[in-house]
Amino acid sequence: MTRVLITGAAGQIGRCLRSAFKGVYQELRLADIAPQAPAQAGETVLRADIRDIAQLEAAMQGVDCVVHLGGIPVEGPWETVRDLNLDGCYNAYEAAYRQGVKRFIFASSNHAIGFHRRENIIDSHVVPRPDTRYGASKVFGEALGRLYADKHGLSVACLRIGTFREPDEPSESRQLLTWISHRDMAQLVQRCIDHPDYHYLVAYGVSNNKRSRWSNADVDFLGYRPQDDSEAYAESILAKRVVENPIAARFHGGFFCPLEFDGDVERID
Repeated sequence: MTRVLITGAAGQIGRCLRSAFKGVYQELRLADIAPQAPAQAGETVLRADIRDIAQLEAAMQGVDCVVHLGGIPVEGPWETVRDLNLDGCYNAYEAAYRQGVKRFIFASSNHAIGFHRRENIIDSHVVPRPDTRYGASKVFGEALGRLYADKHGLSVACLRIGTFREPDEPSESRQLLTWISHRDMAQLVQRCIDHPDYHYLVAYGVSNNKRSRWSNADVDFLGYRPQDDSEAYAESILAKRVVENPIAARFHGGFFCPLEFDGDVERID
């Protein structure tokens, strides 16, 4: 993998990867609809709208691997989620297929499994339980990845990213479970880019947190060895004695779960 394209490169994770991958790959292409810093040696900066498949195809010409971060990163109205996280995601996979890209790394989210109860440690085999329209869009992206892997032979990694923050530290109690540091995020993505061969995988984007409830045992072969642990921040966070929303506290998805919620938590097993 010598030519890597990052969509959504102007976002927080995109900027992190740009910095971490400087000089690592022969060419790093950085695509976004938002403004970016000027290209440096080994970089190509592109303006591309993921809603336009022709723009994505042009960006992917000659690319070995796509890291697809583009899209809306939070809950939003259906029209926005649909246009960016469904249509835009489809366009990215299809453009990669048309251009002969070998590998596709999809930025999924823990919100694809947000309504699993938090007392349960979960792995990549759990059924999807999205907590929002945004979470459902990530389930869609994972399913598309499986389709393109099985039908077209695209090597696909779906990363259920936890809490990635600027500044690079957790800020509240749930994040003691879900936080991923910048260097661990970069390591995970690089492992997925560089591994010689896999068909389709799901991995959790989480640091080596003592309190984590997510297992990456199924993808141990990647060699991802997170270096950071949110426990270093636990004392100061817990000293604030902030009480988590009672619905949020029950589920992996945290504060996304109470959004627009009018169901019965006791019926969510």
